[in-house]
Amino acid sequence: QVQLVESGGRLVQAGDSLRLSCAASGRAFSSYSMAWFRQAPGKARDFVATISWSGGGTRYADSVKGRFTISRDNAKNTVYLQINSLKPEDTAVYYCAATFANGATNPTVYMYWGQGTQVTVSS
Repeated sequence: QVQLVESGGRLVQAGDSLRLSCAASGRAFSSYSMAWFRQAPGKARDFVATISWSGGGTRYADSVKGRFTISRDNAKNTVYLQINSLKPEDTAVYYCAATFANGATNPTVYMYWGQGTQVTVSS
């Protein structure tokens, strides 16, 4: 069982940068691949990025490549999402999630979810 708590979301202006954090508690955080998803109002929950248990492998949605960076610190049981050059279309609730599968982009594969953190980008 893993409990996930996201933080770092806030109201920002277009072009700003932001770092989201997801703190995990429970057993064997370093055994899980971690991911970030986001959900805008009235839309489905979309894959953003995922990172392997070791941090050695990452995968990104095409829409965020070059602007978003996922990383993790297993000693701190935390996964991060660095977001640069924010755009209004990045406005969404951002969720972190955990699974044993590497490189998964389908949200149904993920077993554990946080409550989400709101990112709002004004133009």
